[in-house]
Amino acid sequence: MTIQSNVFRGIEGVVKKVPLDIPSELGPKQVLVKITHSSLCGTDVHYIPHSAALGHEGVGVVEKVGSEVTQFKVGDRAGAGYLRDSCGHCDYCLRGQDIYCYERNVFGESDFSVGTFGDYYIGVESYLHRIPDNLSSEHAAPLQCAGSTVYSALIGSAKPGDRIGIIGIGGLGHLAIQFSAKMGYETVVFSTSADKEAEARAFGASEFYLLSEPEKVTKPINVLIVTGSRYPDWAKLMKKEILARGATIVCLSAPSAPIELPSFPVFFEIYNFKSSLVASRGIHDDMLRFAAHNEIKPVIETFSFTEEGFAQALERLNSGKLRYRGVLVA
Repeated sequence: MTIQSNVFRGIEGVVKKVPLDIPSELGPKQVLVKITHSSLCGTDVHYIPHSAALGHEGVGVVEKVGSEVTQFKVGDRAGAGYLRDSCGHCDYCLRGQDIYCYERNVFGESDFSVGTFGDYYIGVESYLHRIPDNLSSEHAAPLQCAGSTVYSALIGSAKPGDRIGIIGIGGLGHLAIQFSAKMGYETVVFSTSADKEAEARAFGASEFYLLSEPEKVTKPINVLIVTGSRYPDWAKLMKKEILARGATIVCLSAPSAPIELPSFPVFFEIYNFKSSLVASRGIHDDMLRFAAHNEIKPVIETFSFTEEGFAQALERLNSGKLRYRGVLVA
């Protein structure tokens, strides 16, 4: 027995809603979610040419649960994100770092018929996320990846008293500013556009500078979060008057261009350069609770849950006009 569903996937470069039969009998730990909201992420765009089922920022309502499920019941809201499963017994999983698991199941690496841009989503109980009551589904959807990504980068790199620098005020950056400010950090924002200063300060920025003028920073930054789609001029930033000695630089995007760092300041100013993927499960749940408690919300545009709606959201994302996450609403 199967349930008739549909899923969005790329067909010769065009996103189409195609039929997909999913099993009506669930595994003991599986949960069937009727998707109501799904948000478009830049990572989805990368997989359109590969015909993968799209979507990893979804929220919906539980319609059925497996025989051993205890964390969800029918009618609950659940969020589905980038990490979909892991082995549960390796060193990483036992330390709560399941996103590092060598047997992880994440969007784009396996299960190419599973995505949140569809009618239904079958998830593993402990890899779905309960949505706090005071967080709307349309705002919760982008948090399943974008929120999880910036929150994990902050708590994994910053310590009390640090000054946090954030490059970019886009889909990731506007959330990073909010989380950083609500955590109590001095939040220094860099942008290529002076027109974004008022918006950055409304999100919680304590200082604002043009990316072309980092030398105007009055006190060095301890952690720099890079959220933009392009890498900055590293030589211009990697000066002890801008980035404190021992500062950590965290890249959240992966442009196709190579990373070329000036070796002298990296070595003698002892800079630490690293990437950060989305959060592991426990941190993801913490992020949702923190966002709900502190009223952190993504700026969104809503679209119909149709091929036309997806095409509209995709066009606005690709043109750089989207502010700042596109959410399809069923």
